[in-house]
Amino acid sequence: MTTFNTGLAAKQQRLIQRARILAEIRAFFVEQQFLEVETPQRIPCNAPELYIDPIPSADHSLQTSPELCMKRLLAAGYPRIFQLCHCWRSSERGEKHLPEFTMLEWYRSHSDYNELMLDCEGLIRHLAPTEEIIYQGQRIDVTGGFEHLTLEQAFSRYAPIALQQSIEDDCFEEHYSEHIEPQLGITKPTIIYDFPTSMAALARIKDDDPHHAERFELYIAGVEIANAFSELSDADEQRQRFSAEEQQRRDLGKPATALPGPFLAELAAMPPSAGIALGIDRLIMLLTDANTIDQVVAFCPEDL
Repeated sequence: MTTFNTGLAAKQQRLIQRARILAEIRAFFVEQQFLEVETPQRIPCNAPELYIDPIPSADHSLQTSPELCMKRLLAAGYPRIFQLCHCWRSSERGEKHLPEFTMLEWYRSHSDYNELMLDCEGLIRHLAPTEEIIYQGQRIDVTGGFEHLTLEQAFSRYAPIALQQSIEDDCFEEHYSEHIEPQLGITKPTIIYDFPTSMAALARIKDDDPHHAERFELYIAGVEIANAFSELSDADEQRQRFSAEEQQRRDLGKPATALPGPFLAELAAMPPSAGIALGIDRLIMLLTDANTIDQVVAFCPEDL
């Protein structure tokens, strides 16, 4: 007897919209003279990050991000590149999380995070079907400039304690997720920028402010959509950050991983650059007014 998967059939309209959105993303970047690239998704090691666990694949890992290979392309002289690809992160599952998800990353050489902010504004306006995004009854205006707040300003406006105090008390994540994130991108998209150096990750430190890194996050309707940096190009500093992050992972009992040697060897050749990672499934969820991320992918892990 033939069975009919009603749940899968119910997704058809949103999957049609998904295909259109992906085509529009490609068109946007091609028009901006970006080269679409494809890099391996199974790699010897990922950049070590304390709260992101890669999924092993024999003696390699599935990529948590394509950034290492894409930065090697920047170092080899590619000026503008973008990629739409699948990434994997262990133990990530929720209304806005999937262990296998689609990422958009793009990079500009001879650039910084300010140009990426403009890219974000242009891309969102290009993708919005009207002059606003309507998500779960919220109307988010995308016609004007996006709201810009430093991380410190966001804490001053929305959190019960100051940013530095939250870091010293080891409760940053709690206050950020509970008090700040729900307030971001409610009437217009919000860019939170200039993170403390302790949260720099792979970002370059500001020339005129050694206490902050050139990093920003983009929010729409309280949902984080993207994370961006002016890229660190000092190989020695990057090696030190990787080593410190890896030691923190080991201290928590997480599996050890090697450092990405070829990336570190070529990093000094990378010109001043900026890069951003944007979660495609989350963006499509917002653009199609879906309750959960499950509604915008054909198959969830539980369906297989």
